[in-house]
Amino acid sequence: MNFSAGFLRFTAPRFSRSLATVTHTPRSSAPLRHDWTRQEIQKIYDSPLLDLVFRASSIHRQNHDPSKIQLCTLMNIKTGGCSEDCSYCSQSSRYSTPTKASRLLDIEPVIEAARKAKENGSTRFCMGAAWRDLAGRKRGFERILQMVREVRGMGMEVCTTLGMLTPEQAKQLKEAGLTAYNHNLDTSREFYPQVITTRSYDERLGTISAVRDAGISVCSGGILGLGESDEDRVGLIQEVANMTEHPESFPVNALVPIPGTPLEGNERVAHHTLLRTIATARVVLPGTIIRLAAGRNTLSESEQAMCFMAGANAVFTGEQMLTTPCSPWDEDKAMMGRWGLEGMQSFEQASVARKEGAALGPQTPRPVSESQTKLS
Repeated sequence: MNFSAGFLRFTAPRFSRSLATVTHTPRSSAPLRHDWTRQEIQKIYDSPLLDLVFRASSIHRQNHDPSKIQLCTLMNIKTGGCSEDCSYCSQSSRYSTPTKASRLLDIEPVIEAARKAKENGSTRFCMGAAWRDLAGRKRGFERILQMVREVRGMGMEVCTTLGMLTPEQAKQLKEAGLTAYNHNLDTSREFYPQVITTRSYDERLGTISAVRDAGISVCSGGILGLGESDEDRVGLIQEVANMTEHPESFPVNALVPIPGTPLEGNERVAHHTLLRTIATARVVLPGTIIRLAAGRNTLSESEQAMCFMAGANAVFTGEQMLTTPCSPWDEDKAMMGRWGLEGMQSFEQASVARKEGAALGPQTPRPVSESQTKLS
């Protein structure tokens, strides 16, 4: 990153064939836990808010470089016409919404969007397709595999969200170079049937297992503002915390109510609820990237600053989410400049680098700086 003519500018790293990277060396020696009880997490969640944020911030600094934010760009490569009944989603064919169905995009416009994202500082490019699964979509899946290969060849991390996967499909995505797969649990197991009935909680967990077993990093989080309780938010965190391997990233979405969906009348989630969820997730998932996702554009700069103080360290940035607004690159760069933050490099997170293995070549651990020690 450098400064030119008073504006913040990100210089994308150049990748050689080995795609060598720099990783941050965590200072925390506490072992990761996979046996959290609801009561333990609820106690953390219910603790005084400023105490909770301070605790989460301290844990964040022990496990991450607090000056780094992962910049991700999301593109909808196949819009609408989905057979699922997710009550928050405008892409469901069951609801009358402004979102219109379209075919899977050709490869070139997707690659052009990835190039633009990289030029603007994003290091992870995510592609979403609105369908239940890949059954009967052999040609479409082959096109997506080629998209993955080409984006990965640009030196970017690449993520997809394509609905449910079989183990063989996950293996093919891994071989194509996929870095991460997003498959959100959305909410607690108990509240889930109030939101979705066409896909079970266990089916979601099955896809996550297939992804993990294929050696792909798991991106799995939830949505706040569905009508869930505090206990449901705690239940979601417990579910991911007790997986055999913590997810590489945990997206925290704030519902953006869309006209025509069953949840169109829901109120905006309170900022303190978002903050508590992020801070609790940081305490329980110390090594995971916590991504401030949908709904971030509704937050003030000071509200976003509190979220990052509480342990969030990734955002979606660019022109659009899947069907909701996104904060533009220029605004995010300027905001990060005011905060003294910079974007992560591709494959900087240690757990991602480990899964990438030999494709990245030798890695250079990044020591904790003196300034980090003073601030923690």
